[in-house]
Amino acid sequence: MFKAVILDCHNLFPKLAPHAFKSIDILEGDGGDGTLKRYDFGDDALDKDNFSVKYTIYERDGGWGIFEKVVYDIKFVASGDSGCIYKVAAECHLKAGEESKEEFVKDSQEKGTSLYRAVESHLLANPHLYA
Repeated sequence: MFKAVILDCHNLFPKLAPHAFKSIDILEGDGGDGTLKRYDFGDDALDKDNFSVKYTIYERDGGWGIFEKVVYDIKFVASGDSGCIYKVAAECHLKAGEESKEEFVKDSQEKGTSLYRAVESHLLANPHLYA
């Protein structure tokens, strides 16, 4: 799951969710720390050994213009049944004078869950791809 979602997302996400990702291009780097991808974020820290990544999205278009930036901290933890638990923490930095909108948070969670369910289904149907 980590390989598919973090290391190969630039190839996989546009295939599984073309409505959300027209393309994801690596602009700079080799996929490791500091790699810049064209969906407005680069990895702040990538830890392949511990299956974690931290990245920042600035002035996200889908955020209704209320966020200066959102910092995501993602970790994949083995669940013991050949699966994993996907943990994500989001630190939202609102623009001056803005208030948090609960419906945006819920919408973001639903979209994220939907994308990861699509990845999970794809990997279960094609277990050889990221083994």
